[in-house]
Amino acid sequence: MCGIVGLFLKDKSLEPRLGALLSEMLVTMTDRGPDSAGIAIYGDTTPGMAKLTVQSDQADADFPALADDLSQALGVAVSLRRKSSHAVLTLPLGNVEAARAALAELRPRLRVMSDGEAIEIYKEVGLPKDVAQRFELAQMRGTHGIGHTRMATESAVTTQGAHPFSTGSDQCLVHNGSLSNHNNWRRRLKREGIRIDSMNDTEVGAAYLTWKMQNGASLGEALEGALDDLDGFFTFVVGTRDGFGVVRDPIACKPAVMAETDQYVAFGSEYRALVNLPGIETARIWEPEPATVYFWSH
Repeated sequence: MCGIVGLFLKDKSLEPRLGALLSEMLVTMTDRGPDSAGIAIYGDTTPGMAKLTVQSDQADADFPALADDLSQALGVAVSLRRKSSHAVLTLPLGNVEAARAALAELRPRLRVMSDGEAIEIYKEVGLPKDVAQRFELAQMRGTHGIGHTRMATESAVTTQGAHPFSTGSDQCLVHNGSLSNHNNWRRRLKREGIRIDSMNDTEVGAAYLTWKMQNGASLGEALEGALDDLDGFFTFVVGTRDGFGVVRDPIACKPAVMAETDQYVAFGSEYRALVNLPGIETARIWEPEPATVYFWSH
């Protein structure tokens, strides 16, 4: 099962509504994935600054002095903005890897959800509507985002197992389906130095795309490579700082529908996820073709 939604805005006037539109789409997919949910938002950036989104099961203990402790460890100014069990740390570019290392020492319970200049990832166990309310997703603004509702069939229901997965700066992926050769690729990608923290096959898919792009491929080329290298059945929806991509495996047994207008491109596992988008009645609506890469960028 599982449900995927995605929204890439062409019209800047819709940016204040991105979170609200994505949240409604996400909640509509609840019966495809009621055990956990997550969303990646590509939002406001600050020149020269990076964002590190972290999660803690004991946030009341871990977050209060975190910015000061990390500032002292790194020797740079760090700010913290908390949202429930997650917090967004903002720090100067070039300090992300040092910050990850320092966090492992300062707060070993923390999990890093994402890093980059624009991306913020929020995900937790629970019904999609509860996750959306917990993080005030409807109030978020941005240029594009993707979301996922999970029905776990191959692993435990945990925050770490929820989607989206981010394995590279300003990159993330959500997935509906199952990869059959993910263990081989997990071993290979780890040897290549790609960070993989969970046993979820979706994180391997994300790591594969990160590896391809680190070796010079565009997102479109990386998605083309996935069709050759990743076995199984899958629908991938991917975000980068400037782009939004979709690909389905050659069999394409997982449901998917897309809509495009002059204002946006939208993706949903089912059409009902799209029905309340503005101008949907005049949108071009289609089912993505098997083994075909779709990509849009700002």
